[in-house]
Amino acid sequence: MNTPPNLTSGMLENLSVNVSYAQVSTKYPGWNRTNETPSFGRFYYIDKGEGKVVLNGMTYYPKPGQLMIMPAGTTQTTDTSRENPYTRYYCHFDARIGEWPLFHAAGKLYISDAPDRDAVRKIFTEMIANFHRNDFFSKMRTQASLMNLLALCLESGGYQDFMKEFIMTGDQGKLASVLNFIDERLNWPLEVEDLAEIVHLHPNYFIPYFKKFVGVPPMQYVQLKRMEYAKRLLSYSDSSISSVAEQVGMELAHFSKSFKKNTGVSPSAYRISTK
Repeated sequence: MNTPPNLTSGMLENLSVNVSYAQVSTKYPGWNRTNETPSFGRFYYIDKGEGKVVLNGMTYYPKPGQLMIMPAGTTQTTDTSRENPYTRYYCHFDARIGEWPLFHAAGKLYISDAPDRDAVRKIFTEMIANFHRNDFFSKMRTQASLMNLLALCLESGGYQDFMKEFIMTGDQGKLASVLNFIDERLNWPLEVEDLAEIVHLHPNYFIPYFKKFVGVPPMQYVQLKRMEYAKRLLSYSDSSISSVAEQVGMELAHFSKSFKKNTGVSPSAYRISTK
């Protein structure tokens, strides 16, 4: 299954992250654990020292200058040298798309060389400081730092197929086929029965199933995707308003009304504002 970029970005719109602890430590005994299976993810930047990680039976030897993600639900053993313990920047976190864990329990250790050690150290330092302030704006900055670090680790580690692997796991694969179907047919009439049939569910079961993972009911999602597509067409094409309405599968009058309800302005006013 090829994963269209718009499908990946559509799923990532529902990505949420939370940091439950953040700190920097150089202590020897604090990192030595045997066969733990935490319900939260661990993210590390190793600054100095030596040691090892055993995750789901695989042994790794993280080096200074490396980032690593230890997914929630994995079995973890960690050990560091008494004489040369790891200096580690770290956080405990949760990352989900809808109700799916971003890093599922069957996962591996995600490890990579930090592209810029000073920059990573700075991001982690800021995240730790903001976490301990615990006010509204600091919480936003903490989450932004985590998102930045997750992207750095996955990108610099060569995990380009990360989202493809995520989508092909369990229920994600089923729902991905529905989202892909929607993206390819925005200019066609779509009914909830058509979408439910793809995953062989009765519409009464499909609607809460879809909402559980995507966050909104299926037909509301279709409408949101149509409005997003319409915004792109209005901004980057010379198509008439009636042509834009046709390309998102809607009658002109209904499109204009829906677009204004969604954005607060008419399609023509929106187009003018982007020029």
